[in-house]
Amino acid sequence: MSTDWFFLKKGWLGKAKAVGPLNEPDLLLRIDRGEIAPETLVQSESKTRGRWIPMNRVGPAFKHWRKLHPEAKAPSQ
Repeated sequence: MSTDWFFLKKGWLGKAKAVGPLNEPDLLLRIDRGEIAPETLVQSESKTRGRWIPMNRVGPAFKHWRKLHPEAKAPSQ
């Protein structure tokens, strides 16, 4: 659980800012708070090989989000 995660947060004037590093419990806490949505881009050197991908493509993170939002429809891919 020592993986460092980053996510892109929209900033002032629409510019994105990388937030992190976060460990996995912190990432899940930010999902709980609504700071990270399924379309939010996340990155981890070890889990996503340093690529920015939508959170809904990270299985455990999206599964956690789905527990909080059971009424939401699955995204089309």
